[in-house]
Order: sequence, then C-alpha cells, then structure tokens
Amino acid sequence: MRKLLLLLFLSAWLLPVQAVDITVDNIKRNYLVYVPKNLGSKRPLLISCHGMNQDAAYQKGMLAIESVADTAKFVTVFPNGIDKGWDISGDRDINFVKALIEEMVTKYDIDPNRVYLSGFSMGGMFTYHAMNKIADKIAAFAPISGYPMGGTTANASVRPIPIIHTHGTSDDVVAFSGVQGALNAWIKHNNCPTTDKVTKNYRNASHITRHVWGPGNNGVEVVLMEMANKGHWISNDNGVKTGDEIWRFCKRYSLVLKDPFVSITAPSNGLTYITFGGASEVPPITVKATAKDPDGTVASVSFYDGKTLLTTLEKAPYTCQLDSLKKGTHTIRVVATDDEGNTGSNEITINVLEPTGSYVFSKTFSTENSVPDGWTTYDGKEKRTGFSSGYSLGSRVFHFTGSQHDFEWGLYTRNVTGEANAGYARFADKGTSTSLTLYPGNYRIYYHVVNWNQPDFSPIRVVVETLDGKAVYTENFTPVANVGNSASSSFSGSKAMNFTFDVTEKNRYVVTFYTDDAEWADLVVGASSISRKGDVSAVEGVKEQAPSRTYYYNMSGQRIQPDNHHGPLIEQTVMDNGRSVSRKIMK
Repeated sequence: MRKLLLLLFLSAWLLPVQAVDITVDNIKRNYLVYVPKNLGSKRPLLISCHGMNQDAAYQKGMLAIESVADTAKFVTVFPNGIDKGWDISGDRDINFVKALIEEMVTKYDIDPNRVYLSGFSMGGMFTYHAMNKIADKIAAFAPISGYPMGGTTANASVRPIPIIHTHGTSDDVVAFSGVQGALNAWIKHNNCPTTDKVTKNYRNASHITRHVWGPGNNGVEVVLMEMANKGHWISNDNGVKTGDEIWRFCKRYSLVLKDPFVSITAPSNGLTYITFGGASEVPPITVKATAKDPDGTVASVSFYDGKTLLTTLEKAPYTCQLDSLKKGTHTIRVVATDDEGNTGSNEITINVLEPTGSYVFSKTFSTENSVPDGWTTYDGKEKRTGFSSGYSLGSRVFHFTGSQHDFEWGLYTRNVTGEANAGYARFADKGTSTSLTLYPGNYRIYYHVVNWNQPDFSPIRVVVETLDGKAVYTENFTPVANVGNSASSSFSGSKAMNFTFDVTEKNRYVVTFYTDDAEWADLVVGASSISRKGDVSAVEGVKEQAPSRTYYYNMSGQRIQPDNHHGPLIEQTVMDNGRSVSRKIMK
C-alpha cells in the first residue's frame, strides 16, 4: 500500500499540469502551470488570465494550448484571480504577475525576455491594463474578447507594444464595436500605419478576417483577429485555434532586440491614385525612411518596388524617389541590414488605378466613429481628414442597425455655424490618401444621401470641382428620408440618385457633398460612386421629368399614409429621377 501511495505521489509530481500556491503581498494566491516534457533552458512563458466568474482550470480548458506548448517548448501559467476577478486599475494583480515571472525564472529557467501575457474577457481588460504598467516585463500582449470599457490609454509606456487582439463580432458581453477604439490608441503609440492590411478567410477559415497595422517602431505590429458571428468565447474551430495564433504572433517578440528596425515616415500607407479616361499620371513620390539597430549599427538600407531593387544607401538620410508608377498595386519595401547581417523591414502599398467601370467612393466606410480614407469633413468649426478615428461627436461614420435601413454605413457631417459652404464631406481632397484625375469625357455619379436629424428635410448640394475650387457641375437635391438622430433608428424611402456631367479639361477633381447653408443642417452620405460613360456629350445629361410620386411623412421623418394620420405632416413630391421638386408642411 505504501508503495502504491509513493507511485501515485511520484506520478502526480511528474504530471505536466500542477496546482501551485504562492504568497504575494501577504495574500495567498494560486495558479495552474503547464510544463512540457524536456523543456530545456531559457524557454518562453505565456501567462493566460481567465474571465470574470471563471477560474484557471476553465481558462486552461478553453485555450487548449498544450499541444502547441509541447511542440514549441514553452511554459504556460493560468493564474486564479481573487473572487474570480482581476484588479484592472491598481497594482494588486500586476504584482501577482511579476511574482509569477520571478517564480518561473527560478523554477524552470524561463527566459525573462520572452514572457507573454494574455487574458479572456476581464482577463483581456487586465491585459490592456498591464500594457501600461509592466511593458518592461512582457514582450507581447494577447487580449481576447476584452478591452478597457472606460476608454483606452497608451501613455505609461515608452516602448512600442506588440498586440494581437481576438474578438467575435457577435459578442454581446464586451461589444466588438469598441475594439477598434482600444487598438487605435496603441496603433498611434506604436507609430504604426493607420491603414490596416486585411486578410479575409484567414488560413482558409471563412469566419476570420485578420487585420494588421504595422510594422511600427521597433518593427512591432498590432493585429486584430475578427471572428465573424462569434460570441463571447474563445474561438477554436474551422482548423484555427486562438491559442495557436497567439503563440504564432508572440514568439516573434523579445524584450531584447537584435534585429534592426526601419520606419517609413513618408508617404502614408495606402495612397490611391485614381485616373479615369487615360493613362495614370502619378507625380514623383519621395519615400523617406529611418533605421536604427539596437545592438550595433545600420550598414545599409535598400528600397524595393515588389521584388525590384530600386536603390541601396549606406548612410542617412534614407530616401528614394518613385517616378511614373504604372497601373497596379505597388508594395514599397524598405530593408535595413545591420553590421551583423541581421535585417528588419517595413512596407507600404501605393495603388494606381485606371478603372474601366465604376469606382466606389464609399468603399472605405467600414469603421464606426471614423473619418475614412480618402475623405475630408468640415462642420464650420472642425476639419477632419481620414483616416482618423475615435470620435464620439461630430462628423464621422455611422453603422446603421435599425430593422430597416436604406444603407448600412454612412458618413455624417453637419453645419454648426450656418455659414455658406461650412458643412461638407469631400472625396479626394488635398491631404487625403486619394487622388482623382479625370480626362475629358462624360461621367456619371451615383449617390445615396439622407438627412440625419432633419424631420422636415434639409437640402444638399453635390458639386464636382477642381482642387482649386472651380465647380464643373452642381446638383441640388432634397433628401426624402431622415435617420432620426440615432444609428439604431429605422429609415427608408430614399433612392439612389445619379447625374451626368462633362469634363472638358484633364485635371484633379474632388466630389463634395455640401449641407444646406443653415445652422445645424446635416447630411449622411451612403453608397456613392463614379463611372465614365463616354466622350464629352456622348451621353445626355439627366433630364428633369414631370413629377410622378408624392410621399408623406410625419414630423419625425417617418413615411406614413396620410389617411391614417392625425396632426401635421410633410408632403414631398418627387420626379421620376428621384429629385425632390416640392416640399411643404400640411396641417
């Protein structure tokens, strides 16, 4: 019997998963630790924190990372929070994590420069908290379905922070809509490109879209794993496990930097040159880069367009001029090589487009509370140029979720002063990432515009103009639908409008949607696009036709049947092409 008990004791001691107690700040804490066989020395450590009202055993089961740890040879610790929660504002659990790192260094000889922190839900919130508190202890961070609910700060760390955030779009506990705002703080802190590189159907999983911002300073990236239709759980299906992806990302980072890193300071990523009716004429573009080596010197910096070497420089300033870029997508890559032969790289893309069909202006309406790439907004007081985000007031993109909505995404702007031309949303303006060149010809613009908070409707103007403000065509229109001051409101009844116009001089143009010249007039631009129809005057302009329809709305802008309505209503008469020709309030 004693022999059997001894064997059981030894077997338990040899198990790769152990429950361990530790005292931190005079408080008894505990954790689970998974240690692969034949671990070796100076191996990495992953700390994974559970969600609120969960525990270490549950987190271990959900993450299911043992097979990865066995192959890659790293230790995984699953700590238990006090009362199944985490201190996401103070130092209680920050000290717990620091003590765990020290204990793992002592017990298992882990490499203190390759420690990674992850957490689910409230554990994810704690992970963000730790970014500002112990960035000198953690090489990379991997929050899952959690972020600071009161807003994210990125001001307590001077070091660039690598982040991989995983989140389901149908999360009803910690909403997916708040993820971008949390990441934006760190994208800016890391000096990452503000335009993401997007991979749909990541690793052949139809539900995963992978977004990458970077590389930024020190070569770090910020990654979002967007899990379509997934809720508040750790996703492990269709051949892609969250734990695997966390390790795949984190293993690239260490607190000790050896490779050189390079940043492209100009131009911005994602420049787009659109040319209709002729060959693209892209102006000379100067690519500027900086390069540093953390443990030596930079020997050379090389510039590539795809695989084609453009130039190699052995000393700063590191600049390269791009002349006459041809049609297509150009991946401009800058590679720094240090005195030990180590390399680091950074890249941007430049798109040169010559559409033969249509180009959709609104294709970048995809991030709530942002001004999207290619657009500028002005409300009489503040001008915003895309891509910029994190707005809770003023001009910005809305994602409409009402049971009925004529379009899903829209760019809102307003006129807070009532001055002429003081409220607009403009595509391809100076300072944006987009240039629109039109050769002589006949063009058509489609647009879908509604009012935001104008129950009695507020007219708008669509103007095609040159960069210096010379208008070549103006279209006046009064919307026939009003959102009702909330993105969750239902709205319907609007119609996709269009007009044709001639361009007689090759030039760079902008398309501007102006609000009415009245205080707090507004508009929301939905789907909009441009196409070339032929040579000048080859296609007749849109002709106004006799009125054909009359609609009725209540004072909140909802369409109604007048026979069933009591009280004042709005009568809107619309021609066959959708233009409003009269509007009046009926008592």
